[in-house]
Amino acid sequence: MKREQYTNTILMVEPVNFNYNPQTAVNNYFQNQVDEEAEKIQAQALAEFKNMVSTLRSKGVNVITIKDTDKPHTPDSIFPNNWISFHEDGTVVQYPMYAENRRLERREEDVLALLEEKGFNIIDVLDYTSAEAEEIYLEGTGSIILDRQNEIAYAAISQRTDEELFIEFCEELEYSPVIFTANQTVNGERLPIYHTNVMMCVADEYAVICLSTIDDKKQRKYVVENLKDTEKEIIAITEEQMHQFAGNMLQVGGLGQKYLVMSQTAFDSLTTEQISAIEKYNPILPVKIDLIEKLGGGSARCMMAEVFLPKV
Repeated sequence: MKREQYTNTILMVEPVNFNYNPQTAVNNYFQNQVDEEAEKIQAQALAEFKNMVSTLRSKGVNVITIKDTDKPHTPDSIFPNNWISFHEDGTVVQYPMYAENRRLERREEDVLALLEEKGFNIIDVLDYTSAEAEEIYLEGTGSIILDRQNEIAYAAISQRTDEELFIEFCEELEYSPVIFTANQTVNGERLPIYHTNVMMCVADEYAVICLSTIDDKKQRKYVVENLKDTEKEIIAITEEQMHQFAGNMLQVGGLGQKYLVMSQTAFDSLTTEQISAIEKYNPILPVKIDLIEKLGGGSARCMMAEVFLPKV
């Protein structure tokens, strides 16, 4: 079966109680607190979410939304790509997550029933969540960057991305693993980046990547070789740009057109040359999600769970 790199269908979760999550801030150094009431935070996050959905739909992206529940309190439910992924062969994968309160986001029955109602065919569910009991984590397409066309999976190993479980995932779904470590400077110390998808985005003909986060030269060369071997143009970003979420992007299909979705913050950090390099392949679709990024420590890509499932 030929795998497509991007899809026209995206699942997004509408927030009900979005806020800063101290359980994830332990190793997500992109998160920041704000001095604001919970109701105001939720109202602004909801407005940003609805604006993003509207922007995507205006370009012909098929956005399926499901509303979060009031209880249990799940401040990060807006980032569904970490607990579930949907694949071309009808497989659904559920992932083990680091933060205990994030595990409450999993709503397999609701989500799968909704997708089946929309005409998608679910053949198998691969469930890795039992690994949480052993403190082993693999946080979906936050941890794993898939080059679907070339059947290669990239992963930066961290507390939230276990190497052995990643290899197991690759064997099960028939991907070749590319494993490395990516670091960022925190208070003068080099520490692992919590998710691969904040430093790397793979599109159909190019990759946006912060190569300077891969401190080991051999690993960096290995990643570059894989990208070049698959004929991807490498568009390098700086660590400063990565901290503006310039690595957290996703290519999606619209109406007769593909787009690269990113936050306005990420777009504003790019140089004219980088923008031109991306726009050779597809237009850029920026969305303003300032508060979501600031408190959540995730950006546009994290908010979108791609649906590659076959139609019935």
